[in-house]
Amino acid sequence: MSSDAQPFTALVLAGSRGPEDPVARFAGQPHKAFVAVDGVPMLLRVLRTLLASRWIERITLSLEDPTLAATVPEIAALVAEGRVTVLRSDSTPSRSVLSVLAAMEQPGPLLVTTADHPLLTTAMVDHFCTAAPREADVALALARGTLIRRAYPDAIRTFYRFSGEGYSGCNLFALRTPIAAKAVAFWSGMERHRKKPWRLISTIGPVTLARFLLGRLSLDAALRRLSDIAGAKIRAVDMPFAEAAIDVDKPADLALAETILRGRS
Repeated sequence: MSSDAQPFTALVLAGSRGPEDPVARFAGQPHKAFVAVDGVPMLLRVLRTLLASRWIERITLSLEDPTLAATVPEIAALVAEGRVTVLRSDSTPSRSVLSVLAAMEQPGPLLVTTADHPLLTTAMVDHFCTAAPREADVALALARGTLIRRAYPDAIRTFYRFSGEGYSGCNLFALRTPIAAKAVAFWSGMERHRKKPWRLISTIGPVTLARFLLGRLSLDAALRRLSDIAGAKIRAVDMPFAEAAIDVDKPADLALAETILRGRS
C-alpha cells in the first residue's frame, strides 16, 4: 500500500436465510455463515483473511443476531479485543450497507464482502484494493469466464456476457467516496423490483438492453450506463484469481471449496 493510500474499513455481510438455506440445511447448521468448510467456519475464514490484509484497518460484521458471534470462540475473542465490531443487519444487504455508511464515525473507503466467501485470500483483497480506481466512487471485482472455466470447468457460475467475454462477480466492492451511497441506494431500489423484471429492464433502457442481448455491449459501456443511472462513477477490477468468483451458495459449492482448500494445504 502506498504512503498516500487510505486504508479500508471492511464490512462482512453475514445475513441469513435461516435453516432453509440450501447450504445450512445440507450441513445441519441454523446459519450458513457458521457452516464449516474444511473444518473452519466460513465466516471465520473471511475474518482471518481480512485481518491479514495490509489494506484493512477495521472490520465490521453485519449479523441479524449479533449474539451469534459468541458461538465461535475465536470470533468472540476478536470482538472482545475490539478487532471486530458486530452490528445488527438490516432487512436486506443493501440496507445493511447503507446503515453502516451512516454509522461510520471516521469517513473513508469501505470494502464490502460476504461471509460465504471461504476461498477469499489476502492476495485477492490486496490486489482488489490496490487496483480499485481512485477516480471511481464504486469499484466491483469481476473474474473472466475464460479464467474460471479453465481452472474449474465443472463449476456452475452465473456469467454476464459483454462483447464476447463472460464475467462473474466476486463479492468484493469498494465504496471509495460519499457519493457511493447513491449507488447503494440504487441497488436497494432494484432489490425491491427483483420480482418485477420489466421494472429492471426499463431501468437500463431498451437500446442498452438490446445491445446486451445481442452481445454487443462492452463492459465499459455497461458500467458507464449504470453510473449514469445510479449517479455514481462505477468501475470494475479484473481479478486474476478464478477462486475469487466461487462463493458457497449450494452444497456443490461447499464440496468444491473444500477440495480447493485441501489443495492449498
